[in-house]
Amino acid sequence: MDVNTLLSFEWGAMAPEFIILGVATLLSLLDLFVKPSVDRRQFAYLGLAGIIVALGMLFTQLDQPAVQILENTYRLDSFSKVFKILLLLGAGFVMLMAADYEPKEKLEYKGEFYYLFLTALLGAMIMASSGDLITLFVGLELLSISSYILAGLRKRHIPSNEAAMKYVINGGISTAITLFGMSYLYGLAGSTNLIVISTQLKGLFSPELQFLTVIAFFMIFVGLAFKIASAPFHMWAPDVYEGAPMPVTAFLSIVSKTAGFVIILRIFLTIFSQTPAGSTSLLVGMGNYIAILAVVTMIVGNLIALRQRNVKRLFAYSSIAHAGYVLVAFMALSPFILDSIWFYLLAYLFMNFGAFAILQLIVTKTGKEDIGEFAGLYRKSPFLAISLGVFILSLAGIPGTAGFMAKLNIFLGALFMEHYVVAAIMIGVTVISYIYYFGLLGQIFFRPAEDQERIKLPISIIVLIILCLVGTISLGIFPNLALDVFYQNTNFVLDFFQE
Repeated sequence: MDVNTLLSFEWGAMAPEFIILGVATLLSLLDLFVKPSVDRRQFAYLGLAGIIVALGMLFTQLDQPAVQILENTYRLDSFSKVFKILLLLGAGFVMLMAADYEPKEKLEYKGEFYYLFLTALLGAMIMASSGDLITLFVGLELLSISSYILAGLRKRHIPSNEAAMKYVINGGISTAITLFGMSYLYGLAGSTNLIVISTQLKGLFSPELQFLTVIAFFMIFVGLAFKIASAPFHMWAPDVYEGAPMPVTAFLSIVSKTAGFVIILRIFLTIFSQTPAGSTSLLVGMGNYIAILAVVTMIVGNLIALRQRNVKRLFAYSSIAHAGYVLVAFMALSPFILDSIWFYLLAYLFMNFGAFAILQLIVTKTGKEDIGEFAGLYRKSPFLAISLGVFILSLAGIPGTAGFMAKLNIFLGALFMEHYVVAAIMIGVTVISYIYYFGLLGQIFFRPAEDQERIKLPISIIVLIILCLVGTISLGIFPNLALDVFYQNTNFVLDFFQE
């Protein structure tokens, strides 16, 4: 590829990625040369500024037509745009959490968190715009490797070391399985480009070759199921969530999970929705297996959460259950699949980040992660108690909140496609989740506090909680505020299948 060809590409399509890359590079240089006495937590605001600029640039691209560069390995289409909004919003919230995060043992090296996190974000954004298996894998590894380091950032905290080790081992296994499945696709199609693979596999009518595509399907899906912490590949999540620093736990629970669903949607809708399997497509033919995985994930997440006393482990199992809800939407393959998944992840972003921000305040103040530490929170800080109550009600799916509208969209999609059993199980496990969610509410509002000391509220956390409250309540009452943005800027048929 010569210089003229390189210059002919529309590099402006990658402007948000270039901004994030530039800020990450700047922060790494500042961390290297600035005096050790300078508080590295100020880097969070530089990182936040870069994320806001990248988000602003992304909004200017919303009404532009889809473009592809670098031989269709990078695609700026409506799918990538709307999901990058979620990734950048979540990244900004992580930066607000990190600005005032200070564990008991004190972090010796704080600066590395911010640029490692930005490189993880960059990997997730690359995944959203990838049109090629190699680019997808590079983005996935950039996200994963940065996440492994972030999970073990509390070097003098043994659970953090354990979290990093378990995350590396499980992540390595899932990556190997995913890569093995991708190698089958390359062998069958002779290309790593998603559109070319889809075109080649359309003509596979030989039973032997179709059997190989089934193997590729299962390998890739199992590998990526690790990434979204879907049962029975979820066992790493509770330990990693418990040991990682609180901003990293929030990042893994929301941003990283969103990136996992992005790569699942990109690969499976592009390739396997077109691959023949008897009289139907392979993705439709495998719907029952995905349904089993979704059901098991919802049941395991909600049932095991009932026995948790550690709040980070409780929210880990809650996160597993929510992955199951999103898998229901993916399994149903209704006409509302993409908008219901996008809206659910947006709602989950607001309600979960708000909850994690308050958890960070309580855990940092008390040094403990037991549910009992939330007893009497309403008397110590009515604002925090009411805010956490709203977020928990939304996670439980109570009407009037974003969580209710998100679950309703998925439930209606499952009913529309006549998956009545899965829809009924979804309702049943949602009711079960009320037990542990309302148990936490009981601690907050109805249990006496051991001490009446007021909780100091940093400005960044107040801003984050208010933003999450506004998002959770407004999307619960006016869901079209988000859905209009989605519908007005998407054309997914052209996005997935246009070369």
